[in-house]
Amino acid sequence: MKTDRNHANRTRYRPGQEKGHYESFFQRANHPSRPLAFWIRYTIFSPQDRPADAIGELWAVYFDGETGNHIVVKKEVPIRQCDFGREALSVKIEDALLNDDGLKGEASSGGHQISWDLRFSGQMDPLFLLPLGSYEAGFPKAKSLVGLPMAVYNGVLAVDGREIAVDDWVGSQNHNWGSKHTDQYAWGQVAGFDTHPDSFLEIATARVRIGPIWTPL
Repeated sequence: MKTDRNHANRTRYRPGQEKGHYESFFQRANHPSRPLAFWIRYTIFSPQDRPADAIGELWAVYFDGETGNHIVVKKEVPIRQCDFGREALSVKIEDALLNDDGLKGEASSGGHQISWDLRFSGQMDPLFLLPLGSYEAGFPKAKSLVGLPMAVYNGVLAVDGREIAVDDWVGSQNHNWGSKHTDQYAWGQVAGFDTHPDSFLEIATARVRIGPIWTPL
């Protein structure tokens, strides 16, 4: 059974819901030959029983393995300044946008600033880390999937005023959500192996606490 990308990427958050909720749409990619990468995340955080305190968040990280200087920024805005599509990938956090065609925005914190104007494309089907029925069930409380494996990104990043061309960087567009973060987990991804450049791997192992009992990994 296959699920299309629109179904996979529709927002699960419902404005005003009392139940606690987090949800993130993240994009990441690596330079084809240099140790450079980016990770950009559009996020909802709604505290349990406090829907009026819900916020939208922008996170961005630029990794520079050549200099060892990695830049991290984060921005928070009230949920009333956000819009999340219920039918497909359509996210707006203040002026930052994310949809099926690409993403554009900026965030500043800690004396650093990252902006982005990127497009992405790809042909792979969504990748599900759980049985499909689990995504609509109450357990597990944390859901994760890859909306577009082997996504190819093009455009430009600006990191503290320095422009970085993004030409055919390969990574993924991911989506995760839930009422509670996983207690313990490890996650890994390879978007193209040296000997198998069209192969994609995403893996996760986790365990959760149910009362005093820990589940197996």
